[in-house]
Amino acid sequence: MPPGANTTDKDKPFFVDPTGLDFSTKPPTRDPRTPNYPQATELPDGTLPPAGAEGNFIIGPTHAPAPETVAKEGVPKGTVVSFTMSSRDSVIYNPGLIRDDVAGCTNSSIMITTTVPNDKSNMIVTTSHPGTWTRKIDVYVPPNAVPGAELPFIVLGDGGSAAWKDMNTVLDNLIHQRRVPPMVSIQIGNGGQDAQGAQRGREYDTVSETYSQFVQREVLPLVESRAGVRLTGNPEGRATMGLSSSGAAAFIMAWFNPDLYRRVLAYSPTMVNQQWPQNPALRGGAWEFHSPWTGPATPNLTVKDGALVPSEPPGAPLIPSAPVKPIRYWFEMGDQDLFYPNPTIPDGMHDWTLSAELMAKVLADKGYHYQFMFVRNARHVDRPTIAQTLPSALEWLWKGYPIP
Repeated sequence: MPPGANTTDKDKPFFVDPTGLDFSTKPPTRDPRTPNYPQATELPDGTLPPAGAEGNFIIGPTHAPAPETVAKEGVPKGTVVSFTMSSRDSVIYNPGLIRDDVAGCTNSSIMITTTVPNDKSNMIVTTSHPGTWTRKIDVYVPPNAVPGAELPFIVLGDGGSAAWKDMNTVLDNLIHQRRVPPMVSIQIGNGGQDAQGAQRGREYDTVSETYSQFVQREVLPLVESRAGVRLTGNPEGRATMGLSSSGAAAFIMAWFNPDLYRRVLAYSPTMVNQQWPQNPALRGGAWEFHSPWTGPATPNLTVKDGALVPSEPPGAPLIPSAPVKPIRYWFEMGDQDLFYPNPTIPDGMHDWTLSAELMAKVLADKGYHYQFMFVRNARHVDRPTIAQTLPSALEWLWKGYPIP
């Protein structure tokens, strides 16, 4: 536990909830039967929920790869078209964002930095500055695609990650088995580095529609022209997917643009306070999708007739306070997922597993269609878990969409 963390008084700022944490393991292990977690159905080891089942489930501790992760004889294979993008060609993300870390020490800047006085959540990053990014885009085109036909598609953040190594094979098999529609898969590389002060963090952890518009306006037109495909404009046929921060971005894309995306799949989504720079309207970043800001109350001002005056208090968390949106959401979190990777920010809003449980609670309370997997014996973006669950997760995600 970071020094100075408030673990005893819920009424004081930046309370850190240690309930259900076993600190004898590194990272700490969570107990899924914690009283303040939503109730979940624990499945026999090695099994997954029935197709289409909704709600909260506990799986593990063993994770054998699904048979659909292996290429099979006689199954038609899709084709892959790749190209690169540069920030010089972008309007939305030009210039890019570069952070000067110590050579060979990823994230060194944010591991040794400080926070704003009296605000353990507001990180000061002085090593971040404008720069240039390049990224690779890999487009999977399903087998036997009819030229000119409008196709559904899924956008993957953190394109090129080893976590997605089986994605194309899984799609080949599921499409052949008619468990998902023939679709285009678009893996978009991130802009580089990670977390606060980095281009990747700027893209994925910012709670706004900026990244969604970057994909819509700058990436998808290139995908259509370079890969020779026609992407559907029907939001029911457009899905987003990601891991860690890009998993948060996948949900953020659908939240701000349900007119563009309505199906979301995420592994270890970063629904915590990692937005940088801090936005006074959402000081807790993605944490405020499911829970209130944990810090001290501050004056909430607005401009009226050219003068600053007191206004209403900040609103409730985003999901509980908004009308239900047409989003279908599959997500997963491990029992050994991230917990305060940065010791400078013990603010009560950096527990990945707790954030997933709180997401499950507010989604259930609002009546969303979702499936949440609490996974035993699983770490952050756990590769065996992905190999076990990806085929069934994709099938669940596309439930209700017509398969020709």
